[in-house]
Amino acid sequence: MVRSRQNMVKALWLLTMILATTGSAAKGSNAEIEFLLSAISSSGCQFVRNSTKYPAIKAETHLRMKYRNAVRYVSSAEDFVIRIASKSSWTGKAYQILCPDKESQTSAQWLSDQLNHYRAGASD
Repeated sequence: MVRSRQNMVKALWLLTMILATTGSAAKGSNAEIEFLLSAISSSGCQFVRNSTKYPAIKAETHLRMKYRNAVRYVSSAEDFVIRIASKSSWTGKAYQILCPDKESQTSAQWLSDQLNHYRAGASD
């Protein structure tokens, strides 16, 4: 009986540690996703979705809606970029970002670059 109780305590402790780690990872991912959404809205760039250009604030609103509807499929900022913010879920066509005085690039590349800059700054 004592041994069974010790095993149960160990199992509960392990489960608590796993859940605590998962929770902090999710909080970190959420902060990164919020950063990416803010980076889009304040970028001054245009967002091309299904061949139509949208201002940055509309792009942020659209991606926030997509994220809200598909949050269960996103466990990291990379998931957000790949599953939510890189292409149309209707047509499969890649989103593009058009920034002043810069070449067009996919939103996946632009967001990945933003995420890398954010992480580099966070580790300083």
